[in-house]
Amino acid sequence: MNMMPNAQAVFVHEDPKSLAVAVAERIARLADEAIAERGVFHLALAGGETPRRCYERLVQLDIDWAHVQIYFGDERCLPKGDAKRNDSMAREALFDHVALPRGNIHCMMAELGATAAAARYMVVLAGIRLDLVLLGIGEDGHTASLFPGNTATDSHDAVVPVFNAPKPPTDRVSLGMGMLNAARVKLFLVAGEGKRRALERILQDEILPAARVINAEWHVDRAALPIKI
Repeated sequence: MNMMPNAQAVFVHEDPKSLAVAVAERIARLADEAIAERGVFHLALAGGETPRRCYERLVQLDIDWAHVQIYFGDERCLPKGDAKRNDSMAREALFDHVALPRGNIHCMMAELGATAAAARYMVVLAGIRLDLVLLGIGEDGHTASLFPGNTATDSHDAVVPVFNAPKPPTDRVSLGMGMLNAARVKLFLVAGEGKRRALERILQDEILPAARVINAEWHVDRAALPIKI
């Protein structure tokens, strides 16, 4: 596979399971390094099935959870506890199974609405540089909740309210592009044939939101590859 534009590295995995295992091990190594160097690991999680597999694998790894601070790349404006929220998935797959202090989990209060939730999360993140942000890519090339052509994608704010998203719910909260790019490590998890066209468009130099994340690691399974290798 040709190098993705702006990518730091591209890693190809046989299937979603091997991708999840490799990324979980990468997260554990980065956590160890950050805690050794700075005493804390600031991690922003993504939603979706591929990250879920990764979180289920993380449960089995030796991580000093007491020194991990958890954030979210985006959230849907749904009631607290709704099964379709990213924080609900992360709780079921990861939080309920590891020794992570509940005070270390910083959920987006998306139940308050996009504008209020974004304002509150900017306060939470004030002065913080994320050590790692996990990202996915949608079939339209969006990442987090930054969609093509949406005004939130061009915002310079650290956290942005998102309105009129092309998929429900239409109101969301997302880390802004600047906040994503400021992270020490940006890591995409991409699995499944449905993501192939988005990668092809990026390889053709189309400036989709995911392509605007610079120096990222891309972890891609073979089904998503635009070119079979």
